[in-house]
Order: sequence, then structure tokens, then C-alpha cells
Amino acid sequence: MLSTLSQCEFSMGKTLLVYDMNLREMENYEKIYKEIECSIAGAHEKIAECKKQILQAKRIRKNRQEYDALAKVIQHHPDRHETLKELEALGKELEHLSHIKESVEDKLELRRKQFHVLLSTIHELQQTLENDEKLSEVEEAQEIIMEADPKP
Repeated sequence: MLSTLSQCEFSMGKTLLVYDMNLREMENYEKIYKEIECSIAGAHEKIAECKKQILQAKRIRKNRQEYDALAKVIQHHPDRHETLKELEALGKELEHLSHIKESVEDKLELRRKQFHVLLSTIHELQQTLENDEKLSEVEEAQEIIMEADPKP
């Protein structure tokens, strides 16, 4: 009976040790489970952060591409200093051409006036010639009349 009791006690001790070991293993598994959950949560956070970084990198890349395209367009145009120089030169040329235009217009107006005076003079000369011609015809007619009709 003692041997049976001793075997029972041994079995009970063994079972108690297995139970304690199982409890520790459960605690260990729970600890590992919590660590895995923390790792998973950390991985999700890292994934979300990486997604944000990817979006930001895409936006930066898009902005750089737009900047490069604009820079190429801008390179085809002269810089402000050169443009201002060209504008100044064109302004001076425009002013010079305006003076030339004014002088040509003045000269044209003078020529019109001179032409008008010339035409008026020609008209007057024609009238004078016509009057002279009429006078000479009248004088000839009077001479013919006088020759035909001598006075007594």
C-alpha cells in the first residue's frame, strides 16, 4: 500500500510539475503572442509610413518632371536682361522710324502744297493764255472790222 501511495504521490508530483510547466509554457506562449502582435502592429505602422513616403516620393518625382519640362521651355527663351536690351533697341528703332515717318509725312505735305500751288499757277497761266488769246482774237476782229470799214 505504501508503494501504491508512493506511486500515487509520485504521479501527483509529476502531474503537478507538468501542470506548472504547462502554465509557464502558456505564459511564455502568451508573451510570444503579444510580441508577435506588437511586431505585426509595428509592421502595419511601417507599411503605412512607407506608403506615405512612396506617395511623397511620387509627388516629388512628378514635381521634378514638371520642373524639368518648365526648365526646358524656359531655356528656349532669352533671359530678362537680353529681352530688356532687345526691347530697348526696338524702342529706339521705333522712335527713329517714327521720326522718319514724321519727316516723310511733312515732306509729303509740303509736296502736296507745292503741287497744289503748281496746279493753281498752271490754271492761272491757262486762263491768262486763254484771255490773251481771246483779246488777240478780239483785236484781230477789230482790225479786220476797221480795215473793212474805214472811217470817213
